[in-house]
Amino acid sequence: MSTVAQREEIEARTKVFLVEEFEVQEDLILPDADMKETLALDSLDYVDLVVVIQDNFGVKLTAEDFQRIGTFQDFYEHIEQRIARA
Repeated sequence: MSTVAQREEIEARTKVFLVEEFEVQEDLILPDADMKETLALDSLDYVDLVVVIQDNFGVKLTAEDFQRIGTFQDFYEHIEQRIARA
């Protein structure tokens, strides 16, 4: 899968699970938007988010990973890198 196609797949799948599982408005999920601010998740929601990410992408993110992720673009890049290393 090309990098562009993989990135588009990551973005599309992310939007689907954030809208369906976490009731985030799709129009707020923008590459430059602050992920933590947009999601406004509590600690239990983050646990659920880790599980959903693992189910969708086969990678498990840690608290340290989330500290390095600022925007949705950062998230997409991080997931893409983790998939490439898997």
